[in-house]
Amino acid sequence: MPTAFILINTAAGAEAKVVEKLSKMEGVEEVHTVYGTYDIVAKIKIDSATEKLKEDVTWHIRRMNEVQSTMTLIVADI
Repeated sequence: MPTAFILINTAAGAEAKVVEKLSKMEGVEEVHTVYGTYDIVAKIKIDSATEKLKEDVTWHIRRMNEVQSTMTLIVADI
């Protein structure tokens, strides 16, 4: 089951709106606002292939008007 952490930068003041939208997405297990280089960290777990994860990030998260940039960290449990 692919798991990823998505680091997200938002437009100023849009953090709460993005957190609300992310919280409603299928597969999103956790969403946190954070201090530092990024504004939000989301943990996503998908039942299917990594292709579904790519689709969620590309077509759902990055397309939010309030999202300025993302970085995806796919978990590689060894």
